[in-house]
Amino acid sequence: MEYSSKLLERAVNEMSQLPGIGKRTALRLVLHMLRQPKEQTLMLSEALQAVRNEVKFCKSCHNISDQDLCEICTTPNRDLGVICVVEDIKDVMAIENTSSFKGLYHVLGGKISPMDGIGPHDLNIESLVKKVKEGTIKELIFALSSTMEGDTTNFYIYKQIKEYEILTSTIARGISVGDELEYADEITLGRSIVNRIPFENSLKH
Repeated sequence: MEYSSKLLERAVNEMSQLPGIGKRTALRLVLHMLRQPKEQTLMLSEALQAVRNEVKFCKSCHNISDQDLCEICTTPNRDLGVICVVEDIKDVMAIENTSSFKGLYHVLGGKISPMDGIGPHDLNIESLVKKVKEGTIKELIFALSSTMEGDTTNFYIYKQIKEYEILTSTIARGISVGDELEYADEITLGRSIVNRIPFENSLKH
């Protein structure tokens, strides 16, 4: 693709680094921003810089937050004894949109994947096990994607905490095997949370 401006080319190249954005889409977005008032483009730039430089991760659940503890962890009417274990921050948003879960979350930051060089120590597993050892948690809900990596991660965590008096469950397999959690529709995801099953039962399949 030929560009009449090196500045335009640079902007398109940077924009096309975003997931799902090809060069043609990036060009449309950049040209759109050029047609907007300069103040609007500056607001976008400032918002992106602020989220990159100032966003925090909750010290308790590792969710994105503006404060040391996120809004979910500090909400008074949450069930502090039930923790939903998810891979990513997007999964927290997906489950919250169902309005079916009133406990807390624990964001692992990924899943165990030897092929990608991701092991247990690369994830937020140690802090989860520590919470269980403290004895304040009565149930862990495994809500990882139903993939081989997700199941491996579930089983690894289960082995770490199985000696403690705690109920472990997994979301019902209304989520298709191999599907990513964030792409599930809200009704299916909500039913999977409500109709969760004991984790030991999932090992029999």
